[in-house]
Formats: sequence, structure tokens, C-alpha cells
Amino acid sequence: MIEGIFVEGLIYGIMVLGVFISFRVLDFPDLTVDGSFPLGAALMVQCLVMGMNGWLALLVAFAGGVLAGVVTALIHNHLRVPNLLAGILTMTMLYSVNIRILGNRANVPILDQPTILKQVTEKFTGIIPDDYILLVFFLVVALVVKVLLDLFFRTDLGMTLGAMGNNEQMVISQGVNPKTLKTIGVGLSNGLVAVSGAFAAQYLGFADVGLGQGIIVSGLASVMIGEFLVLKSNRIGVLTFCALAGSICFYAVMYVGRFYGYVIHMTPSDLNLIKGVLIIVLLVLTQAKKLKVPFKVAK
Repeated sequence: MIEGIFVEGLIYGIMVLGVFISFRVLDFPDLTVDGSFPLGAALMVQCLVMGMNGWLALLVAFAGGVLAGVVTALIHNHLRVPNLLAGILTMTMLYSVNIRILGNRANVPILDQPTILKQVTEKFTGIIPDDYILLVFFLVVALVVKVLLDLFFRTDLGMTLGAMGNNEQMVISQGVNPKTLKTIGVGLSNGLVAVSGAFAAQYLGFADVGLGQGIIVSGLASVMIGEFLVLKSNRIGVLTFCALAGSICFYAVMYVGRFYGYVIHMTPSDLNLIKGVLIIVLLVLTQAKKLKVPFKVAK
């Protein structure tokens, strides 16, 4: 059970890092995530079915996610559509696109396909205990993605992206086009989400057009949990760590709910209710934390 919690948390942690970029770094509420997550899964599965190498298929999934994010940014920038509506439009269109990619089917299994996870398991069997192979693999993948993001946000482009999220007018005054920055940031965000979807499809053994349902809520909850549990910091390394830690904590709650919810007569359909309540509780706790005034002893 513990290994499953960490594996799920790390797989979806890559998605949480993408949500962190759009919502926290860019201050761009992006609902494209609900469409780009199953897009990554669909592209990964279809490429594997066609006989493509797993790592190359992962790159295709990343490129597909980037393209989805770019479409959202273009709709927002050039048609002057609010970011929320732009994301909803792209997400809606991606539902049809994902079904097309899957060959007009809503679900495609890959249990007999040579996935990356199967190759890794076969290669490290006997070297690492079987129960921990996927845990170690996804820990390495998540840390690599985290470090690459940390390095990116220390570059001039990365720091400019962060500055735009805080003060767009200051970036404009420096002669930088914010539309270009939004396109890059939202594209990168959805690229990471699609990679997470590609790994999730391999872990689950199938791709489904409904995989992205409510995924943005899970991502937001994970980001908020990480920010609430870990001390507040402006350092990008700490912030990305918070996102991954929040993902593991969130999916631990979901894991426990799935396995022990029968005690209080919960069904799988109740998990979305738990997600919503969890976010509301976190919002209340966060507001209380901000309003809390330190006690001072009167002289």
C-alpha cells in the first residue's frame, strides 16, 4: 500500500508541477489540464500500439501537451478570450481529438504492449526488489523533472516568466512581450501534464478519454497541500518540492479513501466530493493562517 501511494503520488506529481507553473508561476488559471492529461495518455498508447519506441512515444506525448497549451495561449492572447474560457474551449475540443487519436474508441488497453515500465521492470528484476522497482524509477523521474525545472527557472527566461506572474506591467516596461511568455509557460505546463498522463496510462494499462476528469482539482489540491504543510518560501527549489510533497499527501488521502471508505459506506463516486471538501478545508485553513495575529504580552 505504501509503495502504491508513493508511485501514484510521483506519477501525478509531474502533473502537479505543470499545474504549479500555470497557477502559481504564471497566475494563469488553465483548465486545459483536464484535456491534455488524457491527450498524453492517448498519444502514448497509440504510439505503442503502432510499434514506436516507448521513450520516443513519451516525447510525442510531451509535444502534444505543449501544442494543446499553445492553442489555449493563442486563443487567450489573440482572440482576447479570458484565460478560463480559453482553457475550457481547448479542453472541450481535446475530448474529440483524444477519441480520434484512440481510433474512435473511448478506451484502449496496452496490457500486451512493451511499455517503458515493463522494460524497466525486466531490466532491474533481481537488482532491486520487485515491489520497489517502479517506486525507485518514478522517484528518479520526478527528481529529474524537478531539477530541470529548477534550472530552467534560474535562467533569464525562467526568471522573466516568474516576474510576469507577479507583475506583468513590469515585464512589459522591460520590452518583453507577455504574450510570448504566456505561450511558452502554458505550453510547458501542459507538456508536463501530458507526460504525467502518458506514465499514468502505462501504469494503469490503458488510455481512456475520461482519465482527465477532475484532474485539475487534484492538481490544485496537491499544490495547496504542499504550500500548507511546508514553510512558505520564494525559492523555486522549495516550491517544486512542495508540489511533489503535496501530490504524495493528496494521493495518500485518496488511496486511504478507496481502500477503507467502505467502513463509512463510501463509493468511488464519492471521491470527487472528498476532493472538493479537501480544497474548501485547505482554503479555510489558509485564510485562518493569514489572519492569525501573533499574541503579544501587554506591558
